Amino acid sequence: MGINYASMKKHFQVEGKSYVMYGIRDLEAAGIGSLDRLPFSIRILVENLLRNYDNGKTIDEEALRDIVNWKPAYETPREIAYYPGRVLMQDFTGVPGIVDLATMRDAMKSLGKDPSLINPIVPVEMIVDHSVQIDYYGEDDSLEKNVAKEYERNSERYRLLKWAQKAFKNIRIVPPNSGICHQVNLEYLGRVAMTKTNNAGETEVFPDSLVGTDSHTTMINGIGVMGWGVGGIEAEAVMLGQPYYMPIPEVVGVRLHGSLREGVTATDLVLRITEMLRKHKVVEKFVEFYGPGVKALSVVDRATIANMAPEYGATMGFFPVDEKTIEYLHLTNRSEAALLTEYYTKTQKLFYEGHEQPEYSSSLELDLDTIVPSMAGPSRPQDRVNLESVAQRFADMFGSEKKPVELTVKDKKAVIDNGSVVIAAITSCTNTSNPSVMIGAGLVAKKAVEKGLKVQPHVKTSLAPGSKVVTRYLSSSGLLPHLEALGFGVTAYGCTTCIGNSGPLDANIEQAIKDKDLAVASVLSGNRNFEARVHQSVKANFLASPPLVVVYALTGRVDMDITTEPIGTGSNGQPVYLKDIWPTSEEIQDAMAGTVSPAVFEQEYNQILDGDHFWRALEVPEGETFQWDEKSTYIRRPTFFDNVGEAAQGLADLEGARILLALGDSVTTDHISPAGSIPRDYPAGKYLISHGVDFEDFNSYGSRRGNHEVMMRGTFANVRIKNALAPEKQGSWTRKYPDGKLAYVYDAAMEYAWEGIPLIVLGGKEYGTGSSRDWAAKGTLLLGIKAVITESFERIHRSNLVGMGVLPMVFKEGQSWSSLGLKGDEVCSVLGISSLSPGKELTVVAVSPDGSRKEFQAIAKVNTQIEVEYLQAGGILTYVLRRMG
Repeated sequence: MGINYASMKKHFQVEGKSYVMYGIRDLEAAGIGSLDRLPFSIRILVENLLRNYDNGKTIDEEALRDIVNWKPAYETPREIAYYPGRVLMQDFTGVPGIVDLATMRDAMKSLGKDPSLINPIVPVEMIVDHSVQIDYYGEDDSLEKNVAKEYERNSERYRLLKWAQKAFKNIRIVPPNSGICHQVNLEYLGRVAMTKTNNAGETEVFPDSLVGTDSHTTMINGIGVMGWGVGGIEAEAVMLGQPYYMPIPEVVGVRLHGSLREGVTATDLVLRITEMLRKHKVVEKFVEFYGPGVKALSVVDRATIANMAPEYGATMGFFPVDEKTIEYLHLTNRSEAALLTEYYTKTQKLFYEGHEQPEYSSSLELDLDTIVPSMAGPSRPQDRVNLESVAQRFADMFGSEKKPVELTVKDKKAVIDNGSVVIAAITSCTNTSNPSVMIGAGLVAKKAVEKGLKVQPHVKTSLAPGSKVVTRYLSSSGLLPHLEALGFGVTAYGCTTCIGNSGPLDANIEQAIKDKDLAVASVLSGNRNFEARVHQSVKANFLASPPLVVVYALTGRVDMDITTEPIGTGSNGQPVYLKDIWPTSEEIQDAMAGTVSPAVFEQEYNQILDGDHFWRALEVPEGETFQWDEKSTYIRRPTFFDNVGEAAQGLADLEGARILLALGDSVTTDHISPAGSIPRDYPAGKYLISHGVDFEDFNSYGSRRGNHEVMMRGTFANVRIKNALAPEKQGSWTRKYPDGKLAYVYDAAMEYAWEGIPLIVLGGKEYGTGSSRDWAAKGTLLLGIKAVITESFERIHRSNLVGMGVLPMVFKEGQSWSSLGLKGDEVCSVLGISSLSPGKELTVVAVSPDGSRKEFQAIAKVNTQIEVEYLQAGGILTYVLRRMG
């Protein structure tokens, strides 16, 4: 018996306003399946498929029945078409997205079609937050100077964004110097219950859902909104009305119970969860939190945990809507949304009361009372370490040798050594949306100042709140002046140190690090601490709560046990210990009282779209198509769609390929496509110099993502990447065969391209972890790489490779390129691609210079039939463009 879809459209009213919704309870009443056994995240997918049912065009009745009768595990992937309600972007990934859309308009025009057909169909919200850098700190005017420098470097990019806001419909842009995408999304953009006007003119209500071009989009999961990071490539397809194709996910349940001890922060909790879930292996799975411990956590604590889903490897870290979600919507000046959300979620069985017992694919338990003060590092967020063991962790990694260097920093005498903290950053993203840890940092600063403690002169300090609301409550609580006294004045409203925008160190410090090969440290309150990410001269990077960032700025060292050794000496000559300056929970609550209110959110967010005086002064080009400046080194028309008018060639077996790189485990998207500074002697630096750009004006790779010439030269150009083809070198080096000469990766790739030789990259476990960086896939394609074979992939990067037409493959279980005896000098063929299907076993043949032959099997890491079609078309954007054209 078929499903009566028309009967499932329900009319209702809230506060005198009329709405319609698609009632998923009716599926239960019709005997299709039980909602009660489903995880809350799966219930949202049920609604999505019901509402978007299109009689089999993308969603058929079988798919709907499958999701209602969700299974904890699937032997073979079951694909569904999911339609996110909106797209969230930040400017690092958003600018290349806009460049792609502008280029697609050019392509449509070349096909004789209307360029304006290329236009977002779903709402797009971009927050310009990734380009500000900490050039200035510790001064009253640091913020103004940093923002001025930001516009000086990025005005070409920002003009493109203002053009896009006029040229495209359905795009809303939050200008620079406003906050970061995740916190603005949490505090302002998140609807929880979303609405739109349907074709019948009715106001349709449905669960807020999104994909974002930043991996930490998951922060919105803290208020029951389904969202996760995707590559810019997939986000652009969603913008243009395409569904997001995904296998029905497994859902790992994490039951929380107990409550956090005195002195323990949400940061300590999320670092433990990250450690635990990484070990459980939750990649490409949903994680859903439940149990009495959930009710003990504030919404902002939940958001902290949800934020780090990419670090524990999950697609989402989901907290269902409950009474605290509704309270948070009221607090953040969204009372109308709160009332609608409460009615809608309770009606749809999407409201978590606390007694429900859904089925999960697997379950874990965590007692919140077992959480202890922690940090993570020195190079991976899952490497949690108890606070008292940080010094030992550093010694284990870098040794205990002392090599003190006396120097002068800002006219003050300083001494740096192995273990010195040179960067202490309360950076946005994970923690700045949480008033308790920000107030906690302010109280640490207050007590330290009162005891006469000072920050060590070699420490570069910064405070980059995720929204201006933070500054408001730090000011109204009287704590901001104490932070400023320790050098933690507001330096930016944007994503800074965590993505490598920490800015330059003092020249004397840089020189001392280089001369003595010092292992110095950063301590930051973000979520990413990969090698060479925070700063290329800083080897050890530790994630910590904002209060601990302040503490380590005071000590100036990580090679000490701050739980037993003095933090410093007070103005009375007595030692000051951590317990002397660490605030109690009661002190934090007292300081917060009355400082966070709906009025604060209303005042800040009512003007957030206006922009500052720099933004308003930008002159903007007009027209449906963008006027490219051939002299620009920031924005250039890429070559992705140059052959879009030609017939698709389909897939063919790969023959005569060379290996460009052979890499180890945990190669991140930072290794593949770094976001930080551009070395002058690397191919990207040489390109910029050849185009008249002075070294001091290079800016970062991230800021130049609108220029494919820079980005393809920057692919595999992290200064810390290690390629087994050139083991004696570190950085962007390889060997060009058959002669085996040493060359930059880019230069070798271009030589191979000239010779018509396709390329392969070999990798280890967790290839592509880190940020959802589309240029890690785009650059891979432009270098001529046709396939990447690894032991395992991170979810987003694998998807991005498919989206750019690059075939991801995995070795069979227990095998690796090294265990198979591959050296990197082989000529390779991959057989079976011409008849590709999801999960197909392919044959790889590698012939060594001496003529010996190795043959092994590898699995095509292609999950769905639509991904096969994307590869056949040469990528998802070409697929969409050809369909629209």
